[in-house]
Amino acid sequence: MATYNGEAPILDTYQAVVSAFSDFLTVAIHTILYERDIYPRPSFLTARKFNYPVRQSRHPKVCKWIQDAVAAVEAEMLKCALSAVSLVIHAPPPSSAALERFLFSTAAFPSVPSSELLTSFADNPPPATDLPEQFRATLARLSTLSSSLSPLPSDCSFTLVAELRDEGAVQPPLGPNTPWIAAEPGLQKQRKTRDDAQDENEVARGTNMGKDLGGFKTTPVRSLESGAFAMELWIEEGKAKFEEHIS
Repeated sequence: MATYNGEAPILDTYQAVVSAFSDFLTVAIHTILYERDIYPRPSFLTARKFNYPVRQSRHPKVCKWIQDAVAAVEAEMLKCALSAVSLVIHAPPPSSAALERFLFSTAAFPSVPSSELLTSFADNPPPATDLPEQFRATLARLSTLSSSLSPLPSDCSFTLVAELRDEGAVQPPLGPNTPWIAAEPGLQKQRKTRDDAQDENEVARGTNMGKDLGGFKTTPVRSLESGAFAMELWIEEGKAKFEEHIS
């Protein structure tokens, strides 16, 4: 968890910046699940975070899933491996199409060596006194925008998707002992190599690569910036969402 001086997190190291992001991501996921009616609203309780009333799922398994997913994201963030994280809402089977993406862009976060995660920034920034206020404003706007989106079909599912930086040294965290699996091709972007050439294996996957990225309709939520903490949040509604309503 982030270290707080009163109400404001002290963003004096890269680890503190990532921890503040993890705190916010956790609250945002609960908020989105509530506002988009992924679970029945009575299954959420009212809590407080950032001196603001928020919603939190009552179900232990949902809370554990979110906790584990955010911890896996934080581990990759500490490696400076991610450019964005998105909560993706899928249609029920058989289509399971990506209907909405709530995208948290961390591309502007600093990149530091693993040996300097706890090293104070050179300019030694003061406590980010306005960051909790920005979190509150973002959650309020996220709730307003989410509730104004067109309804989703019943029995939707969701997942958390991590997008890697384009740097050649960043490798996907895939393997038998990791919590990650490869996303479906529609949610994978074309990664640039050192010579900007496309990987032949990616080309062979056909036109489905990245088809669900960008969205049919994009709604900006808010940009946040305080010291080394710099993030953008927006909502993408996929073409499949409107097709689902038509069919």
